[in-house]
Parts: sequence; C-alpha cells; structure tokens
Amino acid sequence: MTSKSTVAILGPGGIGGLLAALLSRSGHRVICLAREATAQTLRSSGIEVHSRQFGDFTAAVETDTELREPVDACLITVKQTALDTALTRVPPAALGDALVVPLLNGVEHPATLRARYRPDRVAPGVIRVESTRLAPDGTRPVVVEHGSPFVEIDLAAGTAPRPRVETLTATLSAAGATARLTEDETTALWVKMAFLAPFALLTTRYGAPLGEVRTRHHEELESLVAETAAVSRACGAPVDPAQALARYDAFPPDAKSSMQRDAEAGRPLELDAIGGALLRAADRHGVLVPVATRVVRELQSASHY
Repeated sequence: MTSKSTVAILGPGGIGGLLAALLSRSGHRVICLAREATAQTLRSSGIEVHSRQFGDFTAAVETDTELREPVDACLITVKQTALDTALTRVPPAALGDALVVPLLNGVEHPATLRARYRPDRVAPGVIRVESTRLAPDGTRPVVVEHGSPFVEIDLAAGTAPRPRVETLTATLSAAGATARLTEDETTALWVKMAFLAPFALLTTRYGAPLGEVRTRHHEELESLVAETAAVSRACGAPVDPAQALARYDAFPPDAKSSMQRDAEAGRPLELDAIGGALLRAADRHGVLVPVATRVVRELQSASHY
C-alpha cells in the first residue's frame, strides 16, 4: 500500500464503521460496502463517531453495494451469521490483487475465505474493541459508539505477502489503532477466542455486563477461560489463562459483548461461530469442556435465540 491507500470495508457496523472513519480521517480512501439503504445514508451523511479514545468526529466515506474496482485491502467486518450473504458484495474478479483481511469472531472462517478468494492474499486478523453501531433513524449519519479505551488489532500474514501485511499494519496504527503483526495465525485466532468465548457466552447467558460477570460469576468465568485455553493448546496455540483473565480488567465494567447486544436486539447470534466452534475443536482433540458445553446448550435451548 502507498502512503494513501484504498481500503474497502465490507460491513460498516460497529467495528467496520469505526475503522472506516479512522482510516478516512487519516487521509485514506475508504469504500464501504453495504445494503442500498445504508449506502445512501453513508453517501449523504458519512459516519459519526463518539469515542472515549478519539473524541467525537464525522468522517466522509465512499460507498457502494458491491465492489467494482481493485483496492489495496478489503477488511471483512460483518458478523459471521451474515458472512455468506455479504461476500456476494465482493466478487473475486473485482478484488484484483487486494489483501483480504477478515476481522471476524471465531476460528473457522479463514478456510471459507481461502476457498473463495486467492489463498495467498488472505491475511486473517483479530480485533479487540467495544464498538457499536446505533440503530439508524433515517435522519442522521451512521452513528458508531466506541466504548473501550483502545482498538487492538493483530494481523497474521499467513499465506499472504508479509511486506503487504506489514504495510497494512502500519496504516492501521497510524490511523489510531494499536496494530501488530503476529507470526502465527492459529495462535492469533485462539488467543482472541480464549478471551471472547467466555466473555460472549456468559454476558449473553446472564444478560449482564462484563463487570457483573467478573464478580457474580467469577468462578464460572475462570472455568470457561481454563477450558478454552485447554482447547487452544490442543489446537497448537498455547494460551495463558491468567493473561486472558487479566484482559477483562482493561474493559469498562459496563462493557457488553456483541453477542449480548445481538440477543438484546433480537438479532441472530454468532453462537455457532464462537460456542459451536469451541465445542467442535474440543471434540476433535478429546478435550473435556463441561462448563462450555452446558452454557452453549443453555443458550441454544433458549427459545428467543
């Protein structure tokens, strides 16, 4: 990527909208790919960000319902539940030589993307942030509320050219994120999973923010972290449970997982991408995960999930 790059954002929601606004504010050309109604709002009003870390600002972006030209990188920031449908907005032929950078929850999606796009251009990443797109009311811009005092991104070159992933890492860092290049894709995905799975499953199961889970359900949280770390180790990605637990303290006590917010709004949950993937990996490697199994089953059996 050059000093001024062109980045497509598939899914300008809480995460994609924040990254689009930060990249645009720092001088890059951003093309948001979204449904027509969202695209029209973005064209006319841009993205309005309210952030504890970056303050309040509005950023202009380009937008379309489908990618129609080559870009330097395409960040995939949709929910796993919408991935298959959303990928129709990014035809492989239009993508050209671009990096494909999924910032999705879970550990199974890189294989899906490598089957659809050039395997040597897929560079999986993980992001740690609390950022939510507010429901549009038709009278104001796309509004993103960034609640955590950080945006942490780990990118893995994987099968992609390392120099290009290094350049994207520098671009994201200059835009305001704390971006790092990590050597091992599997470890990057499972380090995120070791943090995310207990957070998402318990905040959604109890309908409670992270601060309440840390205190009232601390024993269950510790057990889930330990189980997820054990599965991670079996998959070849050593994870320190203590480090995973310590990460929760960096989040505000009122932080909610995206799965919890989806449950509250009646949207489809990424339960299979997170809890299901965890149980499948545990089964493949013969790791017992009784707490994770119980919590996932309870969420599956809840009628409104």
